[in-house]
Formats: sequence, C-alpha cells, structure tokens
Amino acid sequence: MPHIVFNKAPLVNTPSKKDGVDFKFIAKSYNFTQHERNTEYKIAVENENKEFLLTLKNKDDDQMIKIDKVTRIAPITLVKDALNVYTNSIEAKVVFSNTNTINQKAEPNKEYLKDINYFVDEFQTDKEIQIEVGFGSGRHLLHQAKKNPNVQFIGLEIHTPSIEQALKQMKLQDITNVLIVNYDARLFMEFIDSNKVGKIFVHFPVPWDKKPHRRIYSNEFINEALRVLKVEGTLELRTDSRKYFDYCTELLTNLPTGKITIDINKDLEITSKYEDRWRKQGKNIYDVVLLSHSIDKPLEIQKDFSFDFEINYEEKIKNIPTKSIVEKDFFVHIEDLFTILNEENSGLIQLTMGNFDRPVSKYLIIKNGKVSYYQGTPIPTSSNIKAHNKLKEILN
Repeated sequence: MPHIVFNKAPLVNTPSKKDGVDFKFIAKSYNFTQHERNTEYKIAVENENKEFLLTLKNKDDDQMIKIDKVTRIAPITLVKDALNVYTNSIEAKVVFSNTNTINQKAEPNKEYLKDINYFVDEFQTDKEIQIEVGFGSGRHLLHQAKKNPNVQFIGLEIHTPSIEQALKQMKLQDITNVLIVNYDARLFMEFIDSNKVGKIFVHFPVPWDKKPHRRIYSNEFINEALRVLKVEGTLELRTDSRKYFDYCTELLTNLPTGKITIDINKDLEITSKYEDRWRKQGKNIYDVVLLSHSIDKPLEIQKDFSFDFEINYEEKIKNIPTKSIVEKDFFVHIEDLFTILNEENSGLIQLTMGNFDRPVSKYLIIKNGKVSYYQGTPIPTSSNIKAHNKLKEILN
C-alpha cells in the first residue's frame, strides 16, 4: 500500500488546493472508549473529482501518511499523487516513500467487469438473463455464452484470479454477452428484476460443512431465485458432495410450489477440470433442478439513505454505543469517531453495517449537524436499509 514516512511537521492548511489536489478538511480522532489511543487524523481529499481520505499518524519518532482503507479508490495513481502533494505542501523531510508513479502499469480494459452499483442504477436488458454463481475457471459460463449469443449472461465470482482469467478468455474468444461482477450471490439477487431470469447455475459450490451459515443455498436464496426466475425458469445445482445434495434437496422439497428434477452422473457438454478429476476417482455427481411456476411482483428497491434530522454531534459522541448492535439479519458497529478541526458540530463516524456475510464499511460525515454518507450511500440491500434505520435511531 502506498505510503510516505516523514519527519514530524505541521498539518496542511485546509481548505487548500495544490497541483490539482483539494485538501478539504482534517478530522482528529476522538477517544470514545475506556482505552488509551494514539492520535490519528483523517485528511479529506479530492483529486480528479474523486473523494477519499488519507490517514496520518505517528510512526516511532516520525509520521506516516497513507490511504484510508475504507475509502480507497482506483486508479492508485490518484492516491499516490495526493500523498506526494501533501508532503510537498508542508515541505516535509521524507524518510521513506513508495509513491513513485513513473512506469505505472496501465489498468487493463475491464469493459465487462461491473461493480454492484451498475446493477443497482444502470443495468437494463431486453434479453433473457442467465446467471452463474461462482463460475470458477469460467469454462461452463463462456461455453453457454458462445452457445447462446442472444442471452445476457452474468457471472458472479469473488475469486479475483478467476475473474481475471474469465475476462482474458472473453477477449480471446470475442465473447461480448457476459457481464462479470465480484459480489456475493446471496445479496446480488436483490437487484435483479422479478421474472427476468431463464436459468441460474450453481455448479460445485463450496459445501461449507463446518460453516453451514456460509452456504449459498438457503431458504432466503431460494426464495430470491424463485422471484427473479421467469415461469419455466430453472435453478440448477450441480455438486459432488452428497451432504450438500441432501441439504439442498431437503430445502427444495419443503417449498410450497415448484417442480424438482434429480439426476446422478448426468453428462454435460462441458465439464470443469475438477469434475473430470472427481469422475476419474469414481465420485458421484448430483444434479438438482428446480423449475419455477410462479409470477412475482415487480421489484421495488428502497434507496432512501437520508437522515431527516440534525444532531448535536459534540454531545452525541459522548454517549454513542461502543458495542455492536446485532439483530436477526443485520448489525451496526461504530468503529471510530473523529471531530473536524476548526468546524463546529462536525465530524466523521466510521462504521461497519449490514449483512453478516457481506458487511459494508462506511463513514458518516457530519457538517454543522447535518448527517450524510461520505463517498455515497451504501448498496441498497435489505440488510443495509435495516442497518441505516437503526443508525437513525442511534443518532436521533
């Protein structure tokens, strides 16, 4: 991670601008626990219309400045430039730096790699949608895409090397009807319109025998899958784990509607290298296909993350909860507090919130008592909405 170590020096003046980099304000850490802590500063920066925070703290007899992990951005050159401009602005004597931007590698073209915000705000298609959860090497996903050029495929994967490999193969094979997203499938379905999906493939998911709460298949996931599937659409599981097969079959046979088909050692047109290996070892491969018969109501996404009140921040932080607030399907945890220097009733609240398996780290910014999210609102999952409403209770 890029950072600079330098001899102790005064803070940069804010607001100020140098070499195209805006330094908007500085926030100082506030100790709201019973434990001693070292002073830390968050420096609000804007560079090429992107906002982020820098962290400044002591390092032995010197100081170190680096990107704040919660607000890190891409490309990293914007961060390196801001770090260099900061130390130049205060005429710091640099002890160490790894912020040289010369010969910086260009970001590869990732036209078909989308973040979750794209699916929340922009994604539209008149084509049938098919989704593969955890596509791994991408062999099955790309085979299906080439075979069905008029279908819009969405590949979900959280393993970065697998994503890079799939994007590379898409370019080599000139495949243009696949969108890739690095996101948890258990939450992703919340942003797909009802009755739009023809097939959902879940091939060889991790069984998570020792951590069953992490399994992709659950009552919630199946219900969301049924909502997005059109009539005669299918949710297709393929697994080599007999335990996982039994677990999923039990879930599916307790549904109030739907048709289930089970196959053992069914041949497909394309298989993964792992399936080939398992078959050579004599392992059974189980297929469970759920056929949807229902039509669901159109999707309505709640996007209101506003705070319709003002607070006395200086008083509120004296009694803010220090322990996590945990409910059935969401949580809120206040991580840290900061007060903005030279501004009354203003500060930052660092927090983690939302879903237990895909938590969101954000900052709230308070300016003259008005509360909002720094760097934009959270993704509007049901868990995040519930966590936001709990935050309103805490702050109001």
